[in-house]
Amino acid sequence: MELFTDRVDAGRRLAGILGQFREQDVVVLGLPRGGVPVAAEVAQALQAPLDLIIVRKLGLPFDPEVAMGAIGEEGVRVLNPRVLALAEVTEAQISAVERRERAVLDARVAEWRGHRARLDLTGRTALIVDDGVATGSTARAACRVARLLGAKRVVLAVPVIAARAETELTQPAGETADEVIAVAAPFGFAAVGQYYRQFDAADDAEVARLLARGPAPAADTD
Repeated sequence: MELFTDRVDAGRRLAGILGQFREQDVVVLGLPRGGVPVAAEVAQALQAPLDLIIVRKLGLPFDPEVAMGAIGEEGVRVLNPRVLALAEVTEAQISAVERRERAVLDARVAEWRGHRARLDLTGRTALIVDDGVATGSTARAACRVARLLGAKRVVLAVPVIAARAETELTQPAGETADEVIAVAAPFGFAAVGQYYRQFDAADDAEVARLLARGPAPAADTD
């Protein structure tokens, strides 16, 4: 079931239901890579600054496409107990996957941030945007990063989200999102890509171009 032509279309349609954030003290935070084209459209519509929260899925050792958790900046790690129990993954296996993904995450932080100072989130609303949410592991990690960086309110906004994940991503209160906003939250969710006509992988050059297009993040003052 296609809902969106591509990520630009999805971002514009998502922005259409986020009007309440216009002229608020909000920072739009895209999740690279695929979430950044969506976030760029939202930031432009809201006339809000655009920045990144960099996260990485932790895939099962024997099936990397299945998320057992995620990691993020600021040393964040979240795990999915249900997946771990079903897959019988050991702590040693989790640690090995995390070491590998943490190296990739650190490299991407260095590459994508470059000389751009992180935008200060202290006391502000963090509007976290991705191109869609299936299990919610990376979204949950991003929410925790935003809170660690001082966000007063954390809102997850996506074009499409699995109905189950929509509920789970607001629980427990204070550790996940204060609010989840989506254009659609279908049951029978299989993969984000099934809701897009065009779902080509975004690349590093596109991320860099979209960040340069929007207002540059202000430097931290502390």
